[in-house]
Amino acid sequence: MTLLEGLLWLTLNVYHEARSEPEIGQVAVAFVTLNRANEKHRPIKEIVQEPYQFSWTFQKESYLPDDPKAFLACMKSVYIALQTKDFTQGATHYHLDSVTPYWSSEFTYLEQYGSHKFYK
Repeated sequence: MTLLEGLLWLTLNVYHEARSEPEIGQVAVAFVTLNRANEKHRPIKEIVQEPYQFSWTFQKESYLPDDPKAFLACMKSVYIALQTKDFTQGATHYHLDSVTPYWSSEFTYLEQYGSHKFYK
């Protein structure tokens, strides 16, 4: 996998998971994706496409962004994540604050950024 392909999949993940979030929430989602890739020693594309890990990958018919302005904002958030220290304390999971997934009790709650709660 090329660097460009990894950046594209990281940006697509932030776009589909957090495009309506403030920048800090988007950056936090990018860190989760990066943390999982580092922890599992796998490419970003494989992490994003892993079954049932990121809801957009099995709920959407198309991966193509339909809001170019939001996609560029997410690209900026990815750039920030790649240039700064991980403020999520190594978070590897998150969910919307309006739901309580079955797995959340198995992880340590860390912080909330935007409307997502982050865990490790």
